[in-house]
Amino acid sequence: MVNNLNLFDLSDRVALITGAGRGLGKAMALALADAGADIAILYNQNYAETGREVNARGRRFLPIQLDLSTATPEQLSAVVQQVKDEFGRLDILVNNAGIIRRTPAVDYSAEDWRTTMQVNLDSVFFLAQAAARVMLQQPVQNGFRGKIISVASVLSFQGGILVPAYAAAKHGLDGLTKALANEWAAHAINVNAIAPGYMVTDNTEALRADQTRSQSILARIPAGHWGEPHDLAGVTIFLASAAANYVHGTTIAVDGGWLGR
Repeated sequence: MVNNLNLFDLSDRVALITGAGRGLGKAMALALADAGADIAILYNQNYAETGREVNARGRRFLPIQLDLSTATPEQLSAVVQQVKDEFGRLDILVNNAGIIRRTPAVDYSAEDWRTTMQVNLDSVFFLAQAAARVMLQQPVQNGFRGKIISVASVLSFQGGILVPAYAAAKHGLDGLTKALANEWAAHAINVNAIAPGYMVTDNTEALRADQTRSQSILARIPAGHWGEPHDLAGVTIFLASAAANYVHGTTIAVDGGWLGR
């Protein structure tokens, strides 16, 4: 008899997560470590706490510092190579890092537009490209060569307010997920995305501090509360595991029911 729980076992797998020093990325990294994966993270400023918690779970940990707002495709490729050199393989890439700039569209600066697109979309593609080049050389194990997961947003489907670059990038991310899945599904590489709703993160700090705006958001969330980083743990393990081997090109909303309203 098949034990379906074994489908979620990530023992001996290697995951690279961007922006995993805190917030959603940290929660996703720890979830993958709990499932058995060794963890590399790409961070800008903080990593120590994530490293301690990964090591406490008995997993290996590799921190790599890089500013995604200025990273070149060559630098991103070098990050993937560093992970492979350290661990011998790369099985899971989680493109989590993201930034947001809130400004009326008529006042939106070219710098804010370029930086938001660079971090939220350009770096996602070039990291996925570099990861796929490694994954394609690996044998199929437990039904897959690799898993690529990107953090999209409910604004992959909506326009939002005062966030034109963020909305454009997240819409693009949903399309990129489908495009890469179309090319790589036949090679046993799964490309999918997670669309969080309104979560308790640094990116939403200003919204949560605005009493009027915060209350209007809460009034629309059927679950009645903001999401927490740990709410992404289960879906992350699922998409990274053999349980999702036939899931390709999908963006899964984790939003407390927001998109259903």
